Amino acid sequence: PSVTSSEEQTEGQRSTLECSTPYFCPRGDTVLRWEGYDPQVSQVSSHVQLDTRGVSHQVTLTSSFTWKDHSKKLLCVVSDGSKRASTEVVLRVRHAPKDTQVSLSPSSGNIGVGDTVTLSCEVGSSHPPVSGYHWYKDGVAVGTERVLALPGVRREDHGRYHCEAQNTLGTGVSPPVTLRVFSAEISASPAAEVLEGTATTLSCDVPGREGHPEELTYTWFKNSAWLKEGPAHTLLFPAVAASDTGYYSCQVTNSQGSDTAQAISLSVTYPPRIPTLTLFQETQGGRLVIVRCTVDSHPPATLAIDHDGTVLATSGAQVTLGQRLGVTTSRNSLRLEIRDAGPRDSGKYGCTASNVHGNASATKVLVTHAAGLLIQPSAEVTEGTAVTLTCVGTGDTEQELLYTWYRNGRRLQDSSFPTLEFPSVRGDDAGAFQCQVRSRNGSATSEAVPLRVLYPPRQPVLSSFLQSQGGRLGIIQCSVESDPESNLTLRRGDDAIACTQGCPQATSPRVHVTRSYNSLKVEIQDVVVEDEGIYVCQAGNSQGSAS
Repeated sequence: PSVTSSEEQTEGQRSTLECSTPYFCPRGDTVLRWEGYDPQVSQVSSHVQLDTRGVSHQVTLTSSFTWKDHSKKLLCVVSDGSKRASTEVVLRVRHAPKDTQVSLSPSSGNIGVGDTVTLSCEVGSSHPPVSGYHWYKDGVAVGTERVLALPGVRREDHGRYHCEAQNTLGTGVSPPVTLRVFSAEISASPAAEVLEGTATTLSCDVPGREGHPEELTYTWFKNSAWLKEGPAHTLLFPAVAASDTGYYSCQVTNSQGSDTAQAISLSVTYPPRIPTLTLFQETQGGRLVIVRCTVDSHPPATLAIDHDGTVLATSGAQVTLGQRLGVTTSRNSLRLEIRDAGPRDSGKYGCTASNVHGNASATKVLVTHAAGLLIQPSAEVTEGTAVTLTCVGTGDTEQELLYTWYRNGRRLQDSSFPTLEFPSVRGDDAGAFQCQVRSRNGSATSEAVPLRVLYPPRQPVLSSFLQSQGGRLGIIQCSVESDPESNLTLRRGDDAIACTQGCPQATSPRVHVTRSYNSLKVEIQDVVVEDEGIYVCQAGNSQGSAS
């Protein structure tokens, strides 16, 4: 049979194909027919020509073809019993791009920031071939190639993508595909720096959290230490406190893996607490007063030190310092030194701390000693050293002055000289010394300054006592005077019976030892004749020894 048809068919338009033979058999089993068409949308008609113009048998197929019929084969068949002959027709159906899909790679696992992602626009069928592609992200055009490549994915790349494929007949649009970028990020509301008492929320988010296909688990950390874990993506502070300051991070986990957000710094600001004000007077001379003020606040406070209402120093804009004053500042700390201190420096000292959130203050009273005591060469000397005590700092050289010296609160002597000398100081001379200066205008007394004299042990005092009532008890006691403390050892012959430090415990259960400062007491239970003998007490310190 022969076939007559147009070269191409167009989707949606009716097309006609003719199958014919140049003969016709009125009697017999010869059949001419079409095979492979869809009878639902097709009509078939037959026509026979038998006249002087010619003879023919014609079967006409009228049908409406779709894009799925493209490249389909139809057969025009003539058959007579078991014999058959056929002619093949390949349909060429013109149609816009069909079955357009987006292929995402990688297709499984979490996609993280920095990963490489490709989206391909796949077309099931197009005739004529696709002439152009267009990519859209959340409705905004982003590309014109068949493959959209994202070599280093960012959080902003998260979204719904679809592609459009075009030919001369129309456009095929793919269903949207969601590119999920699994990347955790923390945000703070209302801000990362808030005033104490503000309601504050930290949120840990991955793009598209609300539409995520599975439940996410959030693990919170503060300064790298575990805080809490669960389905909540927020960390709530109803009234944030200064102690909540720190670095917070969170880890988000799903069935494919996890991602940890970069830590965010939560900074809590607050007004100054009550300042700590310290007053210190140099006792060796009494000529230097140190006033130190420290405070706790955020942001750092401006500190000011005043004396009876007059500002002496500040950590902010510098005030003009007097010649006797020196200032050192650091964060939330202010230190004032007053040299050549005297009665004029007595009074109430105040410290005021202020920042943008408020202020606080503290006060203390200083009583300066007009007289001071200086010990030379040192307040701690060895026995035999020449020691001079000098009464200093009166500042009044015009008048005749009288000096009175005290040791341990007891009057030692009066003198018109400001010095008390020990040409060769002894252990008995040690004590707390004071000097009083008297003039016609009044008197001033220094603070008590201790003098320590180091000396070797004197002759130890050793006593023994035997008690016969209620069992025989022997008591031997050794005491000594020395500074520093001596180590005492009680010996009988070559045996060490007891000592205050550094010797083994008593070997006999009958011996009981009591130790105290420069004293050793030994009790011997159930005394026997073997306990008789000569006992020796040895005393030793860094200065010497005696026995």
